[in-house]
Amino acid sequence: MTIESTLKQSDLDANRSFYDGLWAQTRLVEPDRFNTWPMVQQLVAGSKRRLEVAPGLRPRLPIEGTHFVDISEPALARLRGRAASATVQSVTALPFADAEFDLVCAFDIVEHVDDEAATFRELDRVCAPGGALLLSVPLHPSQWTAFDDFVGHRRRYEPARLEQILAERGFSIESSAIHGMQPQSSWLLDFGMWALEHKREQAMWLYNRVLMPIGILFQKKLQLRPGMIDTANVDTVLLICRKQYGATAAG
Repeated sequence: MTIESTLKQSDLDANRSFYDGLWAQTRLVEPDRFNTWPMVQQLVAGSKRRLEVAPGLRPRLPIEGTHFVDISEPALARLRGRAASATVQSVTALPFADAEFDLVCAFDIVEHVDDEAATFRELDRVCAPGGALLLSVPLHPSQWTAFDDFVGHRRRYEPARLEQILAERGFSIESSAIHGMQPQSSWLLDFGMWALEHKREQAMWLYNRVLMPIGILFQKKLQLRPGMIDTANVDTVLLICRKQYGATAAG
């Protein structure tokens, strides 16, 4: 094993440890509670087979009939019984055939994975021509904060580079929107990180019983726009991408 592969495995283990601890103490939030639900309903209507990667306990696709992949067993344990399947696996090695899904969803995941090329390759590989890729990522490396380090981000994306990556994989951006429920207050983020590190049980009770319900209650309506939105002051972007007919999965 090389030094590079050892570091990648260490980062994966750290990510799994953080989220196993998080999801083990977190309530499942149903997909219809999020402002993405009207959009998801429209996409689901035109898809027979669907996959969501790394949902944790915040799935955006309907649980019934969806295939889920995550590295966190505590999260998947809560989804089993209602999902079509719930498998412990990394996004860099999806256990599915080529072009198996009409709808692939990857919310807030690609920025966590060291092997970016393998991540996009796999999302591309399992998405059928004409299928949709629903993706959300944080933008602008210049906006990096301690919160990015805390939650295990490996990168933020420059919008132009993100568009290039998708285009090279045969995806066109149909529409996009501002996305995310991260508090804008820096002191609130700092307090949240401190509480999760030093008072996890109390912090999770507060998050589950108070902060998450308030956050859901005050979600703004998702404002989708054709193509890529103006991203100048956008922290996280949501993209609906379409896999072009004739596009083949690149190596």
